[in-house]
Amino acid sequence: MKEITQARWIKIKAILFLLTGALASVSLLIRCGELATAVLLTVSVWSFCRFYYCAFYVIERYVDPGYRFSGLWSFLIWLVRNRAAHKPPNRSC
Repeated sequence: MKEITQARWIKIKAILFLLTGALASVSLLIRCGELATAVLLTVSVWSFCRFYYCAFYVIERYVDPGYRFSGLWSFLIWLVRNRAAHKPPNRSC
């Protein structure tokens, strides 16, 4: 798949993501219509946004400045490899 490099198409893609998320959220709220659903949806979206921020900004900036993530799959692979590399040695009697 070819990378999108033109600013115009990146902005269009961002707007489409925003519209898709808004449509899904409104549809869910119309279908369920409860305050608890709205609160849980808000917390869920906020939490996933913070996770994404952590995966792509905080990790690159403060934890491992030499690594550049290309997506969430890349982040998961880095997390597994990094965890294995820092695992304490197995001490048996």
